[in-house]
Amino acid sequence: MKIESRMNPVIPICLGALVTTLNIDAFKMCPRRCSCYDFSHFVDCKRRSLTSVPRSIPHGTWMLDIGLNNLSEIPGGSFRGLWSARIVVLSGNRIHLIHSGAFESLIFLENLDLDQNRIAYLPGDFSDGLQRLLELRLANNHIESIRGDSLLNLESLQKLDLSGNWISSMDRGVFRGLSKLRTLLLKNNRLVVLEDGHFHRLQSLEALHLENNNISDIQEEALGSLRSLSLLGLSGNHLSHVKFKTFLNIQTQGTHLHLAHNPWKCDCDLQREFGKILSVRHLHVDDYGNITCSAPGQLLGYSLVAVDSQLCVAETATVLVITGTVLVTVIAAIVMAERNRKKTKNKSWNDSDGPFDPQEK
Repeated sequence: MKIESRMNPVIPICLGALVTTLNIDAFKMCPRRCSCYDFSHFVDCKRRSLTSVPRSIPHGTWMLDIGLNNLSEIPGGSFRGLWSARIVVLSGNRIHLIHSGAFESLIFLENLDLDQNRIAYLPGDFSDGLQRLLELRLANNHIESIRGDSLLNLESLQKLDLSGNWISSMDRGVFRGLSKLRTLLLKNNRLVVLEDGHFHRLQSLEALHLENNNISDIQEEALGSLRSLSLLGLSGNHLSHVKFKTFLNIQTQGTHLHLAHNPWKCDCDLQREFGKILSVRHLHVDDYGNITCSAPGQLLGYSLVAVDSQLCVAETATVLVITGTVLVTVIAAIVMAERNRKKTKNKSWNDSDGPFDPQEK
């Protein structure tokens, strides 16, 4: 018996109608002046001269791009209902103010891009609702300090970019909630001192970029809690000396240090400290050959590796000369004192001999 399989001709028509209906519904839900793709999973509002976050964004939106517009602030509840959002792009706007509760509805967000805005500070509840965020970009804003609990709830964050801001101070422990952070970018800021506690509890941090700040001092325990650090960028700062113990406190299997383009004062102390650092197996100064002297004047522009063997020799020679001079002076003083003593003794002896008395026999 031959069995023939036949498809009901009504089914393709119904499927076609359903797809058309879905496309029409997606188009109707798409915010005005935006474009929607993949059934509104991707909503593109880039370069549309928008001054606020669009309304009626589909609840199923997976990626929302509102970059390169004219937004000046993010009010609380701007993204209400976007439970499916994974990526939100707000870069290249004029945002200077983020209100309380601005992102609290984005409970599944993984990537938030706020680069190239005018943000001056982060509100205390900035991280509320962002427990699943993996990457936060805040580069090239006007942030002057990182304070309080603004980053406390970013417990899943792996990368934080704060480059190109005006940061000159950070509260101790401000990153304490970022236990899974692997990359922290703070380059091109205005930091002066790395204090003990700045990087407290960042035990998963692998790369710390601090290039091109004004750092002139690193406190001894400032890097002590970084148990996974593999790269520390400190080039382009104001360091003139280093302390061996500061880097020895980084207890890792291997940490690569970038220390060039600092105003190093090349003396015997610096040579000793670098000698100790280079002798530690897990510390690697990748750009040691590019470290140049800024002082003293006679060594300006010289490579440290070219003169390091002479720094302590010169100092030792100076010490020997000074010691020799002191010894000669002391010996000369002793000789002169001895001569004076003898002269005084002879004079006293002669003075004790009176005139000859013929009656004395």
